[in-house]
Amino acid sequence: MNTLTVTLIVIAAVVLLVLLLAVRIVKQYERGVLFRLGRVVGVRDPGLRLIIPIIDVLHRVSLRIVTMPIQSQGIITRDNVSVDVSAVAYFRVVDAVKSVVAIENVHAAINQIAQTTLRKVVGRHTLDETLSETDRINADIREILDVTTVEWGVEVTLVELKDIQLPDAMKRAMARQAEAEREKRAKIINAEGESLAAAALGDASDTMMAHPLALQLRNLQSLVEIAVDKNSTVVFPAPLMSTIGELGTFLAREAQAATAPPPAPAPVPLVNGSAPVAS
Repeated sequence: MNTLTVTLIVIAAVVLLVLLLAVRIVKQYERGVLFRLGRVVGVRDPGLRLIIPIIDVLHRVSLRIVTMPIQSQGIITRDNVSVDVSAVAYFRVVDAVKSVVAIENVHAAINQIAQTTLRKVVGRHTLDETLSETDRINADIREILDVTTVEWGVEVTLVELKDIQLPDAMKRAMARQAEAEREKRAKIINAEGESLAAAALGDASDTMMAHPLALQLRNLQSLVEIAVDKNSTVVFPAPLMSTIGELGTFLAREAQAATAPPPAPAPVPLVNGSAPVAS
């Protein structure tokens, strides 16, 4: 093998190595930030891209949505209750250049700022608000993160509280409170039912007083209902008040007849104009 052949082989190897170093592939969900001698010269779209070896450096930046869990934070609410709150954040890069130039590690930065923001926002609310108004808390956290991360070329798409851990003593207290609330509602409903029943009974009694026959019909209806059970012996009294009233009327009539004077004898009619004949 002569010197020319060796030289050609070396040149071919160098050209192949240069091509390998110069070829870059940017995937569909990525953008390439090209640095030339330390300066940003542009953004490369997806596809096959060529760079100048040693002089150029291509940083690939993913534009896909990233799911980042926010580890549980020990937080004291506004009403001095200690809770452990964990959440999850979703974000994506919208400006590849800012995400590379403005901050060193965008994922770590968002994780830290999300933890501090979660602690600050939840600390502004009471325990009841934290448990019932999670949507408003999520919106507040996202708004604060968006203001901070926009300078990093990142957009926070969603923040959700994932878990809220309460102390055991607080769980027991809330259970007692819920039980007392249910008992209160049960008593109120029972009292309202008694009030409605009393009003209905009053209307029914007024109707029966106006229509005495209605009481008799109600008694007959009660007999029909009781007669369903054939093993029972039913003693159904006569209407007491009407019986007493009829008895009082009878006694008054008899007393009046006893004290009245005897009626005068009827006159004897005259026969042919003569005096009446004594018998």
